Amino acid sequence: MKRFHVHLSVADLGDSIRYYTSLFGAEPTVTKPDYAKWMLDDPRVNFAISQRGAKPGLDHLGFQVESDEELAQINERLESAELPSVEETGAACCYVRSNKYWSVDPQGVAWEGFHSLSDIPTFNEAEDSGATACCAPKAQAQQAGGGCC
Repeated sequence: MKRFHVHLSVADLGDSIRYYTSLFGAEPTVTKPDYAKWMLDDPRVNFAISQRGAKPGLDHLGFQVESDEELAQINERLESAELPSVEETGAACCYVRSNKYWSVDPQGVAWEGFHSLSDIPTFNEAEDSGATACCAPKAQAQQAGGGCC
């Protein structure tokens, strides 16, 4: 079963956690110094926010799936849209290791299809103070206008 994914970059993590906790009527399921995530069932969404130096606003959208078979179906859909997709196997992003496919829509919005494999202790594998929220491959970021996504 698929879960819609939304990732926003925020200016103030604490204020945003308070706002979204109230809006969703639930505490985040994951809270880190630079990141929070809600895994909601109504609506079925993986909603993540991060404060990592990126411009506040939409970072990327996507679909979280429960198996590599479902992930292959997402990739088939991305490929049928006739825009490039990029495969990442075992990618480290947002405190989770995942298999992923990335694409960018005609407006430059990054889309991610991913199957989470395991939790990890870091946001990504390039832990530096200048890292931004998005884990999209560099080629995808360039297609989206040179920024992260």
